Amino acid sequence: MSSAKKTAAIIGGGVIGGAWAARFLLNGWDVRLFDPDPEAERKMSEVLGNARHALPMLYEIALPEEGTLTHVATISEAVAGAVYIQESVPERLDLKHKVFAKIEASAAMKTPVGSSTSGFKPSELSEGAKHPGRIFVAHPFNPVYLLPLIEVVPGPGADEAAVGAAEAILKSVGLYPLRVRAEIDAHIADRFLEAVWREALWLVKDGVATTEEIDNAIRYGFGLRWAQMGLFETYRIAGGEAGMAHFIAQFGPALKWPWTKLMDVPELTDDLIKQIADQSDTQSGALTIRELERLRDNNLVAMMRALKQQGAAAGKLIAEHEETLARPAAEGALVRTIDRTVPVDWTDYNGHMNESRYGQVFSDAADAMMRLVGADPAYIESGKSYFTVDSRIRYLNETLAGQRILVDSQVLEGKGKKYRVFHRMKNEAGEELATGEQLMIHVDLTTRRSSVPDDAVLQKVEALAAAHAVLPQPDERELL
Repeated sequence: MSSAKKTAAIIGGGVIGGAWAARFLLNGWDVRLFDPDPEAERKMSEVLGNARHALPMLYEIALPEEGTLTHVATISEAVAGAVYIQESVPERLDLKHKVFAKIEASAAMKTPVGSSTSGFKPSELSEGAKHPGRIFVAHPFNPVYLLPLIEVVPGPGADEAAVGAAEAILKSVGLYPLRVRAEIDAHIADRFLEAVWREALWLVKDGVATTEEIDNAIRYGFGLRWAQMGLFETYRIAGGEAGMAHFIAQFGPALKWPWTKLMDVPELTDDLIKQIADQSDTQSGALTIRELERLRDNNLVAMMRALKQQGAAAGKLIAEHEETLARPAAEGALVRTIDRTVPVDWTDYNGHMNESRYGQVFSDAADAMMRLVGADPAYIESGKSYFTVDSRIRYLNETLAGQRILVDSQVLEGKGKKYRVFHRMKNEAGEELATGEQLMIHVDLTTRRSSVPDDAVLQKVEALAAAHAVLPQPDERELL
């Protein structure tokens, strides 16, 4: 994808549509949003506030400059000139048909049109459309601004160029488009959720478990396994060294036992609905919906960042997306080495960034300064690198989760084996939060002893040191 701003049209700004808009906005897209709800702007503002808090925490560098959100009065205004369109109106087929007709009246013929529907098939959605091949299911999971899965279901006679273009767009904003091989009611993921939901309703109705006990069974047990391995890989491990075949041979017969009532649904009487609602209020009623959303988002960020550190599942996807984002560049005469958001898992019991994370910030800044002079991963792979042999950090002000931090770095010494760098960490208002100084020595990784850098690296270090020598220098009290 090019760096030029692109425009997405979002039709319907509820829980799902608003989160779609946030995902695009925070990845640098302009968004035109149509929703006739008089409260649409307020609701969108609240969803976007949560997204701004959470999504940047997944990454070690800043997301692109946020796009512009425009609330428009008509579908025609929303889709004209848009390169991607996402429909997220209520689950009524007649309403969706009316919306698609208005989209087709103003959108370019080849513009992909995704539907957030969880129940309708693309052949049903595209009935009566002039260009049915570019209408497809793009079913997301809440919150769309954090969870990456998008079930992509093309219909019969799909315009493969349009659907392929849509998948490329979805990938470019950090999503995972999962191509569903054939039309099927409820696609893939919701069929699992429906099965679990049916069984949960019976467990409550029969007095076996409360809503909280069912949720605890999921979040303290198999939910954690599913989050990083899914279903089949989890069960493959359960089969031991003999693998999946042994698991099925051992546990397959249990499928014929009368454990569940998955093909039956309890009647949702007023009494059962009240019972479930009362239990849910007891379980979670002390928190508002927005507070529950913030708790959910913080938990998801921490879990996905842990998966990212391991290069697994959703974390691997975030790391791959991060590689496509712009890296820090020179900021005037100094070097802007860090531009990122403080993640929630970096904070301690006082609510501010833990001391060790300041060290990580300045370590990451030093890595950026190494890459700047050519001591990049390829150079390290060749058997040479810089090691930090001395450092100092001064803590000046609190740094909080969700806060954007910027680090500007200056070379104080660059000759021979030495590479000495000074860093200033600030918030967006320019308030200084901390300073760090590092003395790095070039090392031969084969002998593990100091050595002179390659000529190309040394020349860049010396040139950068000379350019920074004419700049204002740190106060003596700030230095080692």
